[in-house]
Amino acid sequence: MDELKAPGKPFEISKWAVQVAWEKVKANRGAPGVDGQSIEDFEKDLKNNLYKVWNRMSSGSYFPPPVRAVEIPKVHGAGMRILGVPTVTDRVAQTVVAMELERRVEPVFH
Repeated sequence: MDELKAPGKPFEISKWAVQVAWEKVKANRGAPGVDGQSIEDFEKDLKNNLYKVWNRMSSGSYFPPPVRAVEIPKVHGAGMRILGVPTVTDRVAQTVVAMELERRVEPVFH
């Protein structure tokens, strides 16, 4: 699970990174996205779902689905604002990318 690059895959994304990203997404909880899949639903077929995220990201074929638009009240003032809720799969993929960016950028800022 620690392998950095699978043979035949153009991007170096470890399965371990996808697992860690999943754990962060699960800890944050969150509402289902446009596909209606909850954290609990995703977890029912966790191994297969994480494999799909890893496979698509490492092969360069991952494309995020649309986000679910939810209206929430503005903190100050009247009116509503639109909040985009990504799917659980997309949150895992975003977290993998965020972790990699943080790993590369943080040393520059310290």
